[in-house]
Amino acid sequence: MPILKLNKANPNKEIEFELNYLKSLTTKQRFQMMFKKTEEIRDLLKNHGYRKTSQIIKRA
Repeated sequence: MPILKLNKANPNKEIEFELNYLKSLTTKQRFQMMFKKTEEIRDLLKNHGYRKTSQIIKRA
């Protein structure tokens, strides 16, 4: 996986680099990455006190 090194922040080059990377992936790889990130976010929310609306109502 290539690494982008810039002397100064350049949002346009960062976006272009990211898009080129995503274009190089297969559809299957992109979906795997999406599912993995979704699971990470779900675990973070669960571990930091996120509750569903119905759970909040029951405790109130």
